[in-house]
Amino acid sequence: MSDVETDLLIVGAGPTGLYGAYYAGFRGLSVAIIDALPEVGGQISALYPEKAIYDVAGFPAVRGQDLVDALHTQAAKWGPVMLLGKSAVGVAERPDGIDVLASDGTTVRAKALLITAGIGNFTPRELPVGSAYHGRGLRYFVPRPSELAGLDVVVVGGGDSAVDWALGLEPIARSVTLVHRRPQFRAHRRSVEELHASAVRVLTPYEVHGIGGDPVLDTVVVSTRSGERETLPAQAVVAALGFIADLGPIEGWGLELRRRHILVDRTMRTSLPRVFAAGDIADYAGKVKLISIGFGEAALAVNHIAPLVDPSLSIVPGHSSDL
Repeated sequence: MSDVETDLLIVGAGPTGLYGAYYAGFRGLSVAIIDALPEVGGQISALYPEKAIYDVAGFPAVRGQDLVDALHTQAAKWGPVMLLGKSAVGVAERPDGIDVLASDGTTVRAKALLITAGIGNFTPRELPVGSAYHGRGLRYFVPRPSELAGLDVVVVGGGDSAVDWALGLEPIARSVTLVHRRPQFRAHRRSVEELHASAVRVLTPYEVHGIGGDPVLDTVVVSTRSGERETLPAQAVVAALGFIADLGPIEGWGLELRRRHILVDRTMRTSLPRVFAAGDIADYAGKVKLISIGFGEAALAVNHIAPLVDPSLSIVPGHSSDL
């Protein structure tokens, strides 16, 4: 792909980045978005597309993927350049902007940069046994639950993802068993209550002792610490054991960081000129990580970016209904 010139480059195509792209277009800026994942949506699309989200203004409840699709449609109104499946690997400052090198060799020449990369790069913690079955029945993500329809599914883990996937698969799978090594769950209390009221079989405290089947898995052996074992029929195992997150190349850009988060001021400005951050990756005193707050942070950042890009623009946009 040829090099790209734009007013604003957004690093991260999750909800905050998509809303930032829409709002920047609304303010009259040209926008490009880069994301290492091959599709927009960030963690929502990768981890819990079927989960209902309850803390977004205007929606009593909204399915994760529906929210992403609506944000994508909203941003598309202004025609942002989408650089998906590519990582931002390096930056170089210019007097009037910043150049960002993409992993495919593309250089994006932007007048400002907004980082909305969530938790950065994230990789799943592997199931200690049965790694050879990855792609042959063992998986760490469920982007399309319909692929598991009619199967016996074993979900491993005790956090929100494990409980959400168990509940989401229960109506379509032949059977769902949730295996967790502790009696207590880390998931949200309401979700755990729903889990125990569902048809999902809950095995605690159990661990996966082994996986069998050739060429694809067909059994899972679980055990207690006392040695009690049980063999479960299973054509799919969903391992939801958490993720290892790091900032990737962003960590070497010279930004002021705190515990793998980018420090910003009250305008969402970072320690580098013309570089702003919003959403989960941004940190400041009193920070609360909510999607709705990420939207506000993106709008705040864009309004302070606008006069940097075009001095004729004001920080204060006025009422949208008047524009």
